[in-house]
Amino acid sequence: MNTLIIALILIAWLILGYKIYGSFIEKRVVKPDKNRVTPARELNDGIDYSPAKKSLLFGHHFSSIAGAGPIIGPLLGVLYFGWLAALLWVALGSVFLGAVHDYTSLMTSVQNKGTSLADISEKTLCSRTRIIFSIFVWMALALVIAIFAVVASQTLVSQPEIVIPTFGLIFIAMFFGWLIYKKGMNIVLGTLVALLLLFLFIYIGKLIPVAITAQVFGMSSQKFWFFVLIIYSFFASSLPVWFLLQPRDYISTWILFLGLGLGYLGLIISHPSLNAPAFVSFSSKGGPLWPMLFVIIACGAISGFHSIVAGGTTAKQLPDELSGKLIGYGGMVTEAALAGLVIFIAASALIWDPSGAESQFGFQYLMISLGDPIRAFATGYGRFISSIPGLSLVIGTFFGMVMLNAFVLTTLDTGTRLGRLISTELLGNKISLLKNRWVASVFILVFASILGGTEGYKAIWPLFGASNQLVAALALIVVSSYLVGIKRPKKYTVYPALFMLVTTLGALIYQGFHFFKKESYLMGCISIILIVLAIIIVYDARAILFKKMTKSPAQN
Repeated sequence: MNTLIIALILIAWLILGYKIYGSFIEKRVVKPDKNRVTPARELNDGIDYSPAKKSLLFGHHFSSIAGAGPIIGPLLGVLYFGWLAALLWVALGSVFLGAVHDYTSLMTSVQNKGTSLADISEKTLCSRTRIIFSIFVWMALALVIAIFAVVASQTLVSQPEIVIPTFGLIFIAMFFGWLIYKKGMNIVLGTLVALLLLFLFIYIGKLIPVAITAQVFGMSSQKFWFFVLIIYSFFASSLPVWFLLQPRDYISTWILFLGLGLGYLGLIISHPSLNAPAFVSFSSKGGPLWPMLFVIIACGAISGFHSIVAGGTTAKQLPDELSGKLIGYGGMVTEAALAGLVIFIAASALIWDPSGAESQFGFQYLMISLGDPIRAFATGYGRFISSIPGLSLVIGTFFGMVMLNAFVLTTLDTGTRLGRLISTELLGNKISLLKNRWVASVFILVFASILGGTEGYKAIWPLFGASNQLVAALALIVVSSYLVGIKRPKKYTVYPALFMLVTTLGALIYQGFHFFKKESYLMGCISIILIVLAIIIVYDARAILFKKMTKSPAQN
């Protein structure tokens, strides 16, 4: 089957989903008020609370939620279950679950002074829920920081050409933020200046690759870059949001949009056939199709990390409530378009070769023999790009790496800021030092550094997919409890919450059984703990989830 036809159907579906269902959720559930002052304006402190220009905030939000998730997950989904199941989950999940989850999480936080959903859960459910949810989110963020710093450092080692543009972007972002917010430069002109400087750094990086072959301070090159990124995250999480984080994410988004556009242009020009099977098996190396497909593919369909970003940094920068739909719902469907592109790359640009003998573009060769999904994506993306006149496989593969690194670094610095905010919310009243943003940043980075520096993350990473989706279910439960309190219809968030809850618990039970069978008792015990914590929160929210509501005026 031709990929172009399927791609056009997907894009049309996502646009219609945004226009029709997104507008329905906006009018029926969220009901934004253009005259209501947002926390960004009411609590503006110039550090975390700061009203952003809408285009810049979309850039920050999209870059932060995307990360490497919508790349690695869909690749594995196609490998284990085939392209059709992966694509259906991305298309349906993003419109009916993921975008609703992101948008309502954002607006629930905005209408509660920009506090996190974990903090809001104490008001809508109970203090026990808040503590469990906060610890759960904090641990997930520490793991994300660790793994993304490791991935980014490995990319800097394997692709030394991207070192100069990666760190050059930091200084470009600070210059851009100063021009826009302090000097009042027109955002279009500022964007052109920033992009010209960025492409200059990319060109210089290609000419002068920064390859570190010897040990630095007794560390390998990978460990050295890892700790450099940890130090960067410390400053990025603590400096004013308008000065570094927001403009860096905005500029990165242009790389991402360019990459997305070139990828689909390459698909249109080459319109390759889908050589991977539409369906592989109901049970594969990745486990049974249900529940594991819905856990393996998170970003691109629905991801709990998105609610942390929405209620953590984005809600504190939203200039007005009417912008929420574009940023919350629109950001998610845009990510679904990226996940769709990855599925098309996996199913057509990478040759489906079950023997693993194909050494150039073989999907199994890259994913199993080398165990490198990032290289698989960059290789397939390069093949798409090479169909565009004037571009080659080498250029396309290099740009794919630049694009992926922009995703990863954005999630890294946003994740650190979110971890700082959660630390302050959870323990600030008991440990006054954690009210200091610099100390709170160190608090989570020390833990993340231990996980990443000692490779301890490898022990618990297999459970991240399930725990991430459990956060999504819990976020939807908190949103639902808030909607009940303000007499808004809850079914549009409760039904997705129940689906994700049952699916995630199913995945944890399956994984726990698998871990005990392999005598991996630590992982098996962690699975049981996560199940117990989820059951406690469901018990606290039972009246919201299972009690039939009387019809209120808001539902008429």
